[in-house]
Amino acid sequence: MRLTKTFIKTLRDAPKDETATNGALLTRAGYIHKELAGVYDYLPLGLKVIENIKSIIREELNALGCEEVSMAALQNPEPWEATGRWLSEKIDIWFKTEVSSGGELGLAPTHEEPMVNMLKTYISSYKDLPLYVYQFQNKFRNELRAKSGILRGREFLMKDLYSFHTSEEDLDRFYAEVEKAYGRIFARLGIGDCTYEAFASGGIFSKYSHEYQTFLPVGEDTVYYNNDRSVVLNKEVYNDEVLADLGASKEKFEETTAAEVGNIFKLKFKYSEPLGLKYIDESNEQKTVYMGCYGLGVSRVMGVIAEKFADDKGLVWPDTIAPYKYYLVGIGEKGTDAAEKFYKTRENEVLYDDRDKRPGEKFADAELMGIPLRVVISDKTLADDEAEITERKTGKSWRVKIDELMQKF
Repeated sequence: MRLTKTFIKTLRDAPKDETATNGALLTRAGYIHKELAGVYDYLPLGLKVIENIKSIIREELNALGCEEVSMAALQNPEPWEATGRWLSEKIDIWFKTEVSSGGELGLAPTHEEPMVNMLKTYISSYKDLPLYVYQFQNKFRNELRAKSGILRGREFLMKDLYSFHTSEEDLDRFYAEVEKAYGRIFARLGIGDCTYEAFASGGIFSKYSHEYQTFLPVGEDTVYYNNDRSVVLNKEVYNDEVLADLGASKEKFEETTAAEVGNIFKLKFKYSEPLGLKYIDESNEQKTVYMGCYGLGVSRVMGVIAEKFADDKGLVWPDTIAPYKYYLVGIGEKGTDAAEKFYKTRENEVLYDDRDKRPGEKFADAELMGIPLRVVISDKTLADDEAEITERKTGKSWRVKIDELMQKF
């Protein structure tokens, strides 16, 4: 990308109604545009970050044998009525609309019901199971508090995975595989050392579920953790009964705030029973399918990472999800010529600031955008046949030979 060829411009100030750090910085740096509270557009830089996050998740899920689909956002009330979740009194975050020919449709806040309803067409025998199906899709939730940038949106991108099994033992096996996969995903996203699997209420499904909580000062959840952080508990289950189950002592726990970036549930028959998802087993008997669900907030993760690593100069992206590896600046006639050559060798990796601006302004935008490495090629550095590289994360700078830059970096 050349900055002279894109409509994106950095902003000196964030919108006055954007109070969250992630929302303010992502807006100023040209990653997102705010439509209204809790609703954002993703601009070219922001979309590249989203796609990089999705790529990591997709690789890990595909390695488990999961299959990707894309389901409709508009929802038929019938399957939701069967589970009792169509009524706004039960689910108070619905966006619903009247159909011109009569009746109502909803915008999906999640996809358990339509996923089960769809798979009734394709699951009939034990030979069809186990089955793991996931998607990346925008969800719609009429949140009362949509004021945390992209950490809590009314429209947001989510990865939702659903698994289907013949037995609870097989559900447990796959659940454990997903736990490990989530650990790898968060490590690859750069937040593995601050994201923990926390015990939470399993609701009516099971005694416990698991949330993935990233410790964050502006997080909306309260969690408790022990000294080595091997046990983390959501506030809702921080009680004597749970601590006794875990063999833990209350005085050894500390409190902090965190942002939930994922959750996983063993649903068992919660949705398959009322919707009639059955299979014929080896004895020719009809059985109900066991089910699990596994969510991960893609746009939310982006906001958490923006919030977690930002400094007083701007965003700081981990290498694995940054929109580009290099922010390139050429200074002087010879420096600009050499920068052009470097850019042409790896256009997909380089954000080239070829604007007619002062170097200081370009450097400030490089820091605001958070690209991992800034490469400066100037007449001055070329006098030594070198370029200067600065790491955004640490601020450390060093020189490399031009030949090495072209070949190695």
